[in-house]
Amino acid sequence: MPEKETLRRAAADKRAGKSASTQAGEFVREEMEHIRHGKHGARSAKQAIAIGLSQARRSGVKLPPPEKGEASAQARKSAKSALKRSGKKVSAKRSRAAESALKREPRAAASHKALSRQARTAAKKRSASSRSAAAKKAARTRARRAA
Repeated sequence: MPEKETLRRAAADKRAGKSASTQAGEFVREEMEHIRHGKHGARSAKQAIAIGLSQARRSGVKLPPPEKGEASAQARKSAKSALKRSGKKVSAKRSRAAESALKREPRAAASHKALSRQARTAAKKRSASSRSAAAKKAARTRARRAA
């Protein structure tokens, strides 16, 4: 179950008209904090991000499942079911089993190095024009500090 603060932040992002991926980013951030604080682990940074996105979908963020070429069939199916389960409770037995499985995983998945490696490999998969457009949009929509 996501923390109240995470839900509040995601709701604030939604009210501000931010994208679903920005709203979901709050859940991913929370997941990274959990791993860093030793609550549980993850096999990789990719898995940690996937857990955060799944929680976001289950908490009602309208984050669409990945397209056909973007992820494996299993990942797409899992994302679709998480979106459908929005607002429904997970059984205590399943929740406990998932948590205990994650507790056995290493904690290095949320390290600065692991996240940096994940960001680099994700960026490499995108075209130069796509990366350039994202950078231009970031510069255009960046919050300016009041002088």
